[in-house]
Amino acid sequence: MTQPIPGLDGPLWPYLALLFFAVLPTEIWRWLAVAFSRRIDADSPALDWVRAVATALLAGIVAKLIVAPPGALAAVPLALRVAALAVTLAIMLLDRRRVLLAVLAGEATLIAGAWWLG
Repeated sequence: MTQPIPGLDGPLWPYLALLFFAVLPTEIWRWLAVAFSRRIDADSPALDWVRAVATALLAGIVAKLIVAPPGALAAVPLALRVAALAVTLAIMLLDRRRVLLAVLAGEATLIAGAWWLG
């Protein structure tokens, strides 16, 4: 069995691993995106495509969480998950600037419904 590296065999190892294997690889792409985004026109077709792809990815994730949820969310009935989405969408349709309120209202609906159902 090999000996561990002395500086990496302490209680800080998980944090160091998180920094090296999670934060740094994603931060590099974020900084590159900031550097390149200065040259892109806000009304360009490329940026429209990026917005469309981001919206489609988000819609796919939300749909997967509602139809086939992982973990504890799977115990919540489908009707309640759809109702929470409906509350969120209703608030977003009323005022698009209140995203946080919409998300919190959807979560509150989900939590209150799950509590009420037992």
